[in-house]
Amino acid sequence: MYPMTPTDGELIMAKLEAERMKDTEVIMELINSHDTKEMVQGEAYYYNKSDIKKRQQFYWKDGVRQVDTEKVNHRIPHGWHKFLVDQKAAYLAGKPVTFQGEDDAFLDKLNEVLNDEFDDVLPELIVGASNKGREWLHPFINEEGLFDYIIIPAQEVIPIFGGPKRKNLETIIRYYQLDAETMKVEVWDKEQVTYYEKIGKGELVMDVTEEVNPAPHFYYGDKGYGWAEVPFIDFKNNSKGVSDLAFYKELVDSYDRNVSDVDNNLEEIQALIYILKGYEGTDLSEFMENLRRYKAVKTSDEPGAGVDTLQAEVPINTVEAKLNRVTEDIIKFGQGVDPSPDKFGNNPSGVALKNLYSLLDMKANVLERKFTKGLMWLVWFATEYINISDNKKYDFKTVKPVFNKTMIANEVEAVKMGKDSVGIISNKTIISNHPWVTDVEAEEKQLKEEADEYSRLLPSVDGGSANSKGTTGDSSKSGEKTCSECNGSGQVPSEKTGKQIQCRTCGGNGVIGG
Repeated sequence: MYPMTPTDGELIMAKLEAERMKDTEVIMELINSHDTKEMVQGEAYYYNKSDIKKRQQFYWKDGVRQVDTEKVNHRIPHGWHKFLVDQKAAYLAGKPVTFQGEDDAFLDKLNEVLNDEFDDVLPELIVGASNKGREWLHPFINEEGLFDYIIIPAQEVIPIFGGPKRKNLETIIRYYQLDAETMKVEVWDKEQVTYYEKIGKGELVMDVTEEVNPAPHFYYGDKGYGWAEVPFIDFKNNSKGVSDLAFYKELVDSYDRNVSDVDNNLEEIQALIYILKGYEGTDLSEFMENLRRYKAVKTSDEPGAGVDTLQAEVPINTVEAKLNRVTEDIIKFGQGVDPSPDKFGNNPSGVALKNLYSLLDMKANVLERKFTKGLMWLVWFATEYINISDNKKYDFKTVKPVFNKTMIANEVEAVKMGKDSVGIISNKTIISNHPWVTDVEAEEKQLKEEADEYSRLLPSVDGGSANSKGTTGDSSKSGEKTCSECNGSGQVPSEKTGKQIQCRTCGGNGVIGG
C-alpha cells in the first residue's frame, strides 16, 4: 500500500503537537481560517433574518445593472427555521432529562450539583446545535467552589482532535472580541489553560492581565487542579455536525421570495397603467399633474384619441398552490410536524399521532444519540467534582441520562393502556408514559408519600389502635381486632348501642364500648 498524503489539517496538527500550542502564528492561522459562515447563517434564519431581507431590485441602464431604489421591494421573512428547531427542542427537552441509576445517594448528589438550571440549558444547547451544527458546554468550578457550566458559542471554538481516528479532543482554542480593538484567546489542553490577547493589528501575545498564566483548570481551596481532559463538551447535531437549515434553506428562500413578490405585485397593480392616444401634452409628468389636479387631460380631435387603462391581475390560485407545495416540502424535508388542524382530526388515535410525529422522532433520535454522549461527559466532570469535594469514589458509568420526549397524545387511550399494563410492565414505565406526568421522579416521590400516609392512617380507619378505649375482643395478631358483638362468629345482635363500626368478619355493625 502507498502511504496516504497528509491533509493540510493534519500538517497543522503535527505542527501544533510539535510546538505544544506555543506558536502564536499558528494559533492565529487557525483563527483566521475558521469558517463560521454557516453557523452565522443558521442563527440569522432562527431569528427571522433570512436572505430575503437582503434582496434588492434592479434595472438596466445603458447595459449596466443598477439598484432600483424606487421600485416596490417588500421583503417578508417567515420563521420556518425557528418553527422546526423549536419543535425539536420542545419534543426532546420539553420535559426534563432524568438520570437513572441504582445508587440513590449518588443520583441525589448529581441532581444537586447539576441543579434545575440544567433544564433550561439543555433546550438552549439543542437550539444552538440545530442552528450551527454543534454547540459547546464548558464545565468549570466557580468562585464559590461549586460546579458550574456555561454554553460557549460554537463560532468561538476551534477543536483540535487527535488519536488514530481523530476523535480524541486534545486542545480547544477559544477566541472572542472583548471590544472593537481587543481579541481574547484561550488555549485549553488537558491540564491547563493559556491566555492570550491581540490588540488592534498587533501580534498575539500572552495576556498580562492574568495573574497566573498558564493556569490550572480550576482551584478547589488553595489547590489547583487539571481535569485530565479538555473541559469542553461537544454537543453535535448529527454525525456531520451540520445545521438543520442545510436541508431546507432553499425551500424557505422560495417561500419568502414568492410571498414577497405577491405583496410587491399587489401594491404595484393598485395603480392603473394609462395608455395615451393623441395626448396633446409635452411629457408624462405633465399628464399626471393634470390628472391629479384637474381630474382631466386634453387630447387631440383625431379618431381614436383618448386615454385607456390597463390593470394586471395576480394569479392567486397558482400562487396559493405553489405556497402549499413549498409548505409541505419544508415540513417534510425539515422533518417536522404539521400543526394544521386537518392533520389531527377530532380524536386521533395513538397510531395516527405516532405517524404524524414519525419524521420529527427520526430527526430527534439522531440528535439524542449525539447528545447522550455529551451528557455522559457532563456526568463525568460532575462526578469528578463530587469525588473531590465529598471524598467519594462514585463511578459515572452507573448513571444513564434518559430523554423524556413530549408529543400530543390521545390521553384517554394512553391512560387505558397504562391501566391495562399494570403487572405486565414496571410502574415506572407506566408513570413515565402517563400524559399528565411531567416529572417522573417527583411523581414517584408523591406516590410514596401518599402510600406512607395511608399506611399511617390505616389502623384508625380499621377501628382504632390496640389500646383504644372500650375495645373488646381478642386478636391473634398484634393490632388486629374482633367485633365486640360477634367476636368473630359473624352473628351481630339486633339491639346495638354505643359507637358502631363495620365488622370485617360478619359484615354487620359491631359495638365498641357499651
